[in-house]
Amino acid sequence: MPANYGGVIDIYYKIKALHQQGVKVHLHCFEYGRAEALGLESICEKVYYYKRKMNKQYLFNSLPFVVVTRSSERMMDVLLRDKHPILFEGLHCCFHLTDERIKDRVKIVRTHNIEHDYYKNLEKVEKSLFRKLYFGMEATKLKRFEKVINKASYVAAISPADAEELSGRYKNVHHIMAFHPNEKVVIHEGIGTFCLYHGNLEVGENNEAAMYLVNEVFSKIKTPLIIAGRKPSAALINAVANHPHISIKANINTSEIDELIKEAQINVLPTFQATGIKLKLLVALFKGRHCVVNAPMVANTGLEDLCSIQNDPAAMAQEITRLFSLPFDMNEMHTREEILSEHFSNTRNGKKLIELIFPTA
Repeated sequence: MPANYGGVIDIYYKIKALHQQGVKVHLHCFEYGRAEALGLESICEKVYYYKRKMNKQYLFNSLPFVVVTRSSERMMDVLLRDKHPILFEGLHCCFHLTDERIKDRVKIVRTHNIEHDYYKNLEKVEKSLFRKLYFGMEATKLKRFEKVINKASYVAAISPADAEELSGRYKNVHHIMAFHPNEKVVIHEGIGTFCLYHGNLEVGENNEAAMYLVNEVFSKIKTPLIIAGRKPSAALINAVANHPHISIKANINTSEIDELIKEAQINVLPTFQATGIKLKLLVALFKGRHCVVNAPMVANTGLEDLCSIQNDPAAMAQEITRLFSLPFDMNEMHTREEILSEHFSNTRNGKKLIELIFPTA
């Protein structure tokens, strides 16, 4: 399955959970460079694909580029053939939410972030002047566009913090945690020989986190660090070149990253953008040994007790040194199982979502 970044992972395993509970999913996808996903037909009643309108003229539209480029009258023709509930995945896909032709349908918006905050933070860490301008404009447009959520029957927020914030602006906001590929906690015994940071390095916030680890933390200690992810920046490659104990594994596939997560002695996962919930953290807790993070990574997630939280670079370096020779206490695995099964069960969260999709069922 080619789900290899946060939003797509949440969507895929959400569909799978709904399918396992008897819901027939009609999936509508906007494509723009990614190959059609194999295997979706086995968990969907029907899959439809539409070309995303990637013309740069839409940059000057009053609506956000990520929204206006995901509109399709052909898709509306299909949706109007029945009266089924409609699940809009992210604010990005809400162009048609206000269409009068579907005003009587049950409409659920799944929010993955507070989008204007997310784009504002992308603007802050972006180096390219054009992309910085783009993220800033999108943030402004998304903040204005968010009001379309008023037309939704329900909002399914991905994190407790997002649910709390959105509840201050909209009615019928519910918290439904991220869907993910993990069924149970499985942690390798023994001691690993490296630390790991992983993420899509093309995304500004991940590049910033990786640079922070190289320059502020691992440059002060000799503990081996592997940075794994897509499209590392030239700045990151140059920074790593100065430290023989730090290496980059670029553009490796999901199964290879999973193996690194399992084999690492410590998964080190700082972030400087406390939006949504980071699926990389969930994977590390289900499959990895020690997990060292900073506060924004776990704020209001319910995962605080499962990680070592270090906000100062010196304190993070000291904690990494301490944990690097310390076997993972397998009793902690049971604590992880209790917390993760309580709040991050795909089956349980699927049932919550079904109650919104079919409110009178």
